[in-house]
Amino acid sequence: MLRWFHALMPREERFFDLFARHSEAVAAGGKALRDMLEGGDAVPLHGKIVMDREHDADDVTREVLIAVRRTFITPFDRGAIKDLITAMDNAIDQMHKTAKTIMLFDQRSFTLQQKQMGDAIVAAAALVQEGVPLLSSINSNAGRISRIAEQLSKIEGQADELHDAGMQELYRASLPASSLAFFVGAEIYDHLEKVVDRFDDVANEIHGIVLEQV
Repeated sequence: MLRWFHALMPREERFFDLFARHSEAVAAGGKALRDMLEGGDAVPLHGKIVMDREHDADDVTREVLIAVRRTFITPFDRGAIKDLITAMDNAIDQMHKTAKTIMLFDQRSFTLQQKQMGDAIVAAAALVQEGVPLLSSINSNAGRISRIAEQLSKIEGQADELHDAGMQELYRASLPASSLAFFVGAEIYDHLEKVVDRFDDVANEIHGIVLEQV
């Protein structure tokens, strides 16, 4: 009965606009983080962009959480809305942490695997930017959303492999003299891996919404 009643009530559609805005910030943050990995002067220049986009995303997250409390009929479960925006925000927060770590250690050069992990982040962010707006018409877009979730999980697995291969190469390159170089490189690898892990969390959330709604 309650489901039938909710179906008759007009939905608050601005959540989809907010999700889209957040996904744009995530995509821009991912691109800026990848640009940082080109090294040299690109590090401080694009590091600032990552910080700015993270602040933009925080503003949108705040709007979503306020709207959840104030809106009578939400487009889907309130808990799912909170979990999705939190997962998206965790992704760009982790980008922020990665950029801060790079700048803290004044790192100006990066390995091939680190750059490839940056490529994975850009690809994952683009999928989120595509997938989140599709939630406004879940029934007609369920198949595409599910495929996007699967692609995000696949990217996460590929990034894990890059992390492991890169760490092994870093260890060999750092012997026998530079434990500091290994420590700094390992920190960057771990942060990059966590960014991709957070995108896998987003995949789980959007897939869960599809299963709940369809």
